[in-house]
Amino acid sequence: MATVKHVAKRVLMMLAGYFVAVLVGLIAVATIYGALSSLPDAPAYFDFMGVTPIAALVVPPLGMFIYFLTIVLTGLQTLIFALIAELFSLRNFLLHMVFGAAAAAAGFALIWPSAPEDISPERWADIGIAAAAGLVAGLVYWLIAGREAGFRRPLSQGWDGSTKA
Repeated sequence: MATVKHVAKRVLMMLAGYFVAVLVGLIAVATIYGALSSLPDAPAYFDFMGVTPIAALVVPPLGMFIYFLTIVLTGLQTLIFALIAELFSLRNFLLHMVFGAAAAAAGFALIWPSAPEDISPERWADIGIAAAAGLVAGLVYWLIAGREAGFRRPLSQGWDGSTKA
């Protein structure tokens, strides 16, 4: 019974960590685009991407659409990464950050697929921005759920969650 309770707790922590990490990742995307739009010779659409969070706050259904679209685009690869981390008790924050960057870049590739020879410098910048936001999201996920990753409890942990001396 204690093992089932522990696994259920871990699954809930994974879900909470994922939902908060997606939100923080979207905030990171907006912040990065906003900061980059102030640079000289920045593409014009960076300005649009920088004001999109304001539109999402003014029109809540737009914000919810963006949030749920991000969940749909990154959900499967994030689930795979989270299960790998839980099954092998991977607790390294750098690994979670790399997983977050990979999930964000893969989600971006799903929404904007094209042949590799068509990739422009602006597209590489967008992939880099998505990956950087994924790094931030991975760190947030690690703070919430990744630090204690592992479906199996340590042998030194008792049935009530206390540690043995």
